[in-house]
Amino acid sequence: MGDAGYILMGPFGRELLAFGTVVFAVFATGGQILAGQIALGVLSSNKLCLMLYTGIFAIPTLLCAMPRTLDQMSWLSVPSVICIIVAGTVGMVGAGLNPIAGWQDQYSVVVSTDFVTAFISITNPVFAYAGHFMFFILISEMARPNDAMKAAYTLQIFATTFYCVFAAVTYIYLGPDVASPSFTSLPTKWSKAAYGIAIPNFLIAGSLYSHTAAKLMFVRFFRQSRHLHEHTVFGWSVWIALIVIMNGAAFVLAIGVPIFNYLIGIAASLFASWYTYGIAGAFWLYDAWVYKGKFEAWKRRWAMSTLSLLTFAVGAFICVAGMYVTVKQIVDAYASGE
Repeated sequence: MGDAGYILMGPFGRELLAFGTVVFAVFATGGQILAGQIALGVLSSNKLCLMLYTGIFAIPTLLCAMPRTLDQMSWLSVPSVICIIVAGTVGMVGAGLNPIAGWQDQYSVVVSTDFVTAFISITNPVFAYAGHFMFFILISEMARPNDAMKAAYTLQIFATTFYCVFAAVTYIYLGPDVASPSFTSLPTKWSKAAYGIAIPNFLIAGSLYSHTAAKLMFVRFFRQSRHLHEHTVFGWSVWIALIVIMNGAAFVLAIGVPIFNYLIGIAASLFASWYTYGIAGAFWLYDAWVYKGKFEAWKRRWAMSTLSLLTFAVGAFICVAGMYVTVKQIVDAYASGE
């Protein structure tokens, strides 16, 4: 992402997007560690302290991030995807078999609410789809980079469909007060089953995020050095140190900051809004301007130009509004003594 920023905005763009990538990846790792903490707590009926659960989950997350290339980690992603599909299916079945009595006759597609509450419902899926910033590192290690678009289309079609179906089913059967994660709203046995199956996904997702943060720094350090491609003692020492630092920072944030969930919201607003939406529009506009004929290319492909401008505007709006909503939540939390 840093190199893309350099193409768009020069050295400043490279540093800005690289910094955002590292910060967001660390926060996302912390979010996955917290998800693992919740899962372990549910499975053990919260018999241990939360900090211990967090530490237990952080260790395998760190170990799974250790491989230096994604071809080794890609095999871990296969069971990860299978686990979250099965866990989501188990969750939907559990919700269908244990619905909130009477709620099915009251649900509505559109409800009246205030701006803050409504926008939180927008930032959640934005954060869920914020993995786009890892595409550049993934593509750089592909044997056939031209296949990247096939993978992207497959991911987006499946993820969007599954996300919408899961959200609709859990809302219809569990009601408007469904918890986050929604597995928590299921009866105990169904909740334990869903969380138990989903744990590998939380683990691998956290590992991929921390791996991405470490990989960006590692490549920047050794771009012109043999340590980047060869198995040297110094290269491996730096790599291990980076993995430990990234996972350690995520762990400390997850357990040491009471408002960490709100900080994730700030990180998502500042960076995920652009990585998921805004920058995508800027990429197309830049490519059309530089390689297709400047303003004439924009005029000739006016539909894509309009869509790209709207995408950029949506990213900017989510960034500003998301920051406002998150800061207001922090203020309200402090005011209420949370």
